[in-house]
Amino acid sequence: MRRRDFLRTTSLASLGAALLPLRASAQAEGQQPNILWIVTDDQRPDSLACYNRRVSGKAESPLGFVLSPSIDRLAAEGVLFTHAFCQAPGCAPSRASFQRGMYPHHTGVYGFERTHGENDNCAPNVGEIMQGLGYHTSLFGKSGYRVFKWGPGLTWNSRGEYNAEVGFPRGGWYKEGKWERDEKTGKSVSVGTVVNYQFPDGTVRSWLEPKKGEMSAEDQQRKARTERELQIVRRLQTGTVIGGVNPMPAGKDVDGRMVAELERFLANAGKTIEMAGKKGRKVTIDCPPSDKPLMVNIGFHFPHSPVLPPKAYRERFKGKAYREPAFDKATEYARMPPQLRTIHDKMTITELKPEQMQQVIRDYYAFCAYGDSLVGKVVDAFKAHAAKAGRPWLIVYACGDHGWHLGEQGISAKFGPWDKSTHDAIIVASSDKSRVPANEAHNGLVEFVDMAPTIYAAAGADLSGKGYTHLDGFDLVAILHDPKLKRDYIIGEMDHVCGPRAYLRTKEFAFSMRTRPKSAKVSRKVKWLPDTPCEDIRWGLDAPRKDAELALYDLRADPGERVNVADHEPYLKLADWFRQKLGRIVLGDGRVEVDWDQVNVHARADFAKGAHDRRLDIPRGIVPRPSLP
Repeated sequence: MRRRDFLRTTSLASLGAALLPLRASAQAEGQQPNILWIVTDDQRPDSLACYNRRVSGKAESPLGFVLSPSIDRLAAEGVLFTHAFCQAPGCAPSRASFQRGMYPHHTGVYGFERTHGENDNCAPNVGEIMQGLGYHTSLFGKSGYRVFKWGPGLTWNSRGEYNAEVGFPRGGWYKEGKWERDEKTGKSVSVGTVVNYQFPDGTVRSWLEPKKGEMSAEDQQRKARTERELQIVRRLQTGTVIGGVNPMPAGKDVDGRMVAELERFLANAGKTIEMAGKKGRKVTIDCPPSDKPLMVNIGFHFPHSPVLPPKAYRERFKGKAYREPAFDKATEYARMPPQLRTIHDKMTITELKPEQMQQVIRDYYAFCAYGDSLVGKVVDAFKAHAAKAGRPWLIVYACGDHGWHLGEQGISAKFGPWDKSTHDAIIVASSDKSRVPANEAHNGLVEFVDMAPTIYAAAGADLSGKGYTHLDGFDLVAILHDPKLKRDYIIGEMDHVCGPRAYLRTKEFAFSMRTRPKSAKVSRKVKWLPDTPCEDIRWGLDAPRKDAELALYDLRADPGERVNVADHEPYLKLADWFRQKLGRIVLGDGRVEVDWDQVNVHARADFAKGAHDRRLDIPRGIVPRPSLP
């Protein structure tokens, strides 16, 4: 059942040859289905009325009104997994994880590293494996997993892991780096970022946000005018736009234009056409051929910052009042370990005025409602294409690549080990109701590493075969039919904003810890020794307790994760037990740390091989009755 020993890059040609018998077997049993994989960005599951009905019996979220008719219909056609968790609360490490079906401590991607495929540890992603299974693969919108061609040296060039790749067409808001040549060195250096707001009449209002020095008076005026007109609200510490109205109408922003291009792609089956790619560039794309099954991966922007819903959807939320999440800095912040305080300090919104807080929540849910309409368009176009092609279909919808806070823990962000950063939802729907029944929910713990195996199995792959030994997850459809495919906990890890931190969650407890004394993102400055485990790899297990910065929340009494009880006397033994359980998994059960600046330099630690057994055997007597300090 454990499938994570594959550590060599597999060429597409050899992969295809290895999977030919599997393709033949799948085609002998029946047609391979067309597959649609939808991933949104920073979307929390309570933005879906169907999710809220399953967990609370009410359509609205704990904060108030939401609107999601299209995704509600999709959920009614399949199974809603209510307890799905990402493996990293940040875009790049989360996507690197679920595009390979591997945990961060197996991919060696813990943050926003620019990576490549020349390392022995870089397993194939979904696009590559699906090509080997005979699929025509396409990627629309955000990929985000940051794997590029090796130059030699790091590049920004795509590896071409999908047959067709279309980025975000411009619409509404975009930014660009500004570079100038240094007279002394002759090299181009970054001088800042140009922020652009595009309006329906074709005008673009721009200003330079310089790396050094102050913005020019003209740019300050232009920025102030634009933000006043668009009712922009920013996170105070970072300046991130977390509320406002999109200057472009619905359908003309980046997501709307991308959906229009995907509809063109499906409508022009068998043709080669020009499409609108990222940064206004045209790209030539091979549309779906008639003799192959199709796999589409679409990565939406919504509701990622800048949170700018179109006016028409913003109007639907006008006047809606929301309950603001409770946060008591005197008690909650005081009990946070230093790493979690860092996240709060950088992402806090406690200084916003009440009316601004209401707007932040309202605009976020309005943005999700707009995105829901686009998801509906994509689903309809995809199903129509499958019907015309005479193929069955499977749809996997991931509600967010991770979550988002709307005041919980006092922040508007992700990046933390808390529920609102890591908790998501997945919907699986299929034309084959014998395998994926309609209008059902699954409340067991599932992880985002389960999505890749689900897609491969639907394509006809035998997951017990040697081409899939790297996978850390399970086929979600198999989980519905096999009670043995269950887990008692989920895990994840990230190294961004606050440094290296891993988390483990059960239905009753949420635990996290610092894993490394320094960043796990390495460079050539680090001296590696051949065949030697990662330097000081046991630090997270052996360092003084205080240095490990433990956080433990008893969800039985504190579902909002407001009181860290790791240092509360009744919970000391339980917190220490979780430290050993999680630490042995992420540090000693196949941990990989990679120097991505070089071709093939990495280290692996296996001192606790087999520690990730997906079971919790907590010793009797160390779980106290709920007792918050």
